[in-house]
Amino acid sequence: MSNNVIVLAGGLSHERDVSLRSGRRVAQALRETGHTVVEADINASLIGTIRALEDPVVFPVLHGGAGEDGALREVFDLLDVAYVGSTGSASQIAFDKAVMTPTVAKAGLRTPPQSALPTDMFRELGAGNLVGALASKIGFPMMVKPARSGSALGSAKVDDAAGLPAAVVGAFSYGDVAIVAEFIEGTEIAVSVIDLGDGPVAMPAVEIRPSSGVYDYTARYTAGATRFLSPAPLDAEVAAACAEMALVAHRVLGLRDLSRTDMIVRDGVPYFLEVNVAPGMTETSLLPLAIEASSARFADVCAALVQVARERSFGAAEDAPA
Repeated sequence: MSNNVIVLAGGLSHERDVSLRSGRRVAQALRETGHTVVEADINASLIGTIRALEDPVVFPVLHGGAGEDGALREVFDLLDVAYVGSTGSASQIAFDKAVMTPTVAKAGLRTPPQSALPTDMFRELGAGNLVGALASKIGFPMMVKPARSGSALGSAKVDDAAGLPAAVVGAFSYGDVAIVAEFIEGTEIAVSVIDLGDGPVAMPAVEIRPSSGVYDYTARYTAGATRFLSPAPLDAEVAAACAEMALVAHRVLGLRDLSRTDMIVRDGVPYFLEVNVAPGMTETSLLPLAIEASSARFADVCAALVQVARERSFGAAEDAPA
């Protein structure tokens, strides 16, 4: 059986640069473990690249847009191509916060109250008419973010009614639906889940401490702008609750292989924020930090994820390269 892997990075989303950095790191890790790696982007030559290789496994590290909304994964299934990560249908639900949050809330996870505002409703009904209703239902401070985007792009904390219209318009620059949710003050935590064939396992929690006080795009991807504590200094009971929240989200949303759940811990209680089916893999990304905190090696986990995808599609005829 071949050991060909296509690391797919780049894309046309606002997170292209982060995706390329993630792709380079994953490609290096897989080469270290003996895989033959082709680095590719989404373009007209991608299908030709896939068909030119013997039984390749695609390792997508595309962020936002086609990388997480399930569309590209549906194409992989159509072409009978093996790939790492969740299916197209599961990714579609996980990527849309207007659908994802109510789904996990029904499963019993604690979520901040939120409203989803389509741009046409906001335009037709008028910002002024909605501000009062949102303030009454959700209250200030609140968090405004696009329903379908990542890396905190288009997200803003709003402290009063005067700032709400501009924040919603900013979110609309990244999509047609804005999410307005209660801002939960507390400790920001991320818990990654990895499934190497024996069921999903929660990695050690990572605590996020941005020097600016806000974990925005700059804080996420600028070295030194944020302090990460992994494992997070949580009481054992709280750490267990955070791990359980990530595992429940992974299962309820029908995810596979890997995911990362972001949450806020307030007074020892975790509140679900969102889940990511294509976590960043850069040197400042949370999933690699969690892997390292678990005493595993990032390269070995990447290789194992490829093997899981290969066995899922081709069977366990041969072991992965050592």
